[in-house]
Amino acid sequence: MTYATTALDIHFQNHPDVYVAGNLFIYYEKGVPESVVAPDVFVVFGVDKHDRGSFKTWEEQDKTPNFILEITSKTTRSKDQGAKKGIYAFLGVSEYFQYDPTADYLTPQLQGLRLVDGNYLPITANTLTDGTISLSSEVLSLELRLEKGKLRFYNPATNQVLLTHEEEAAARQVAEAARQEAEAKAQKLAAKLRELNIDLDSL
Repeated sequence: MTYATTALDIHFQNHPDVYVAGNLFIYYEKGVPESVVAPDVFVVFGVDKHDRGSFKTWEEQDKTPNFILEITSKTTRSKDQGAKKGIYAFLGVSEYFQYDPTADYLTPQLQGLRLVDGNYLPITANTLTDGTISLSSEVLSLELRLEKGKLRFYNPATNQVLLTHEEEAAARQVAEAARQEAEAKAQKLAAKLRELNIDLDSL
């Protein structure tokens, strides 16, 4: 999922020991190429941030993902909730989230599990006043929110949604347009006051 991978990558860009990736093969048993899984999005703490062609746990001090997000569809639902869930528990993945963009194959549409004593337990969802569904990720210190059916990451420390580069650029454009509009209104008002021979400094 482009949004999740990009937003998390930007969020952790100043953390050299946090690796964010998506759709990358994770090999977890040396010499056993069949022992492989490819999460849609995953985050690993305690490893160097650099490009990889694949993630081999034995080359990464036996580190495994701390956080995994799967984008569930008709073809992946059974595997996401069955085989992959078992593999992730075996690997010690602390948090495992699933999101169904269409809301056709997963109920509820956004789900989270937290590993407790080797077993996954559901993460309680909270419903905000505007109807937004929110699940807390202790691993990421973020919230995964379902806003009108769309997944967003939210940083409670800054009270801001994580944005992609494109979204950040668009937000800057909106802010700049608002600034220019306010400036134009102020100039128009000043001109009108001058027409009425009103001294601006006296106001």
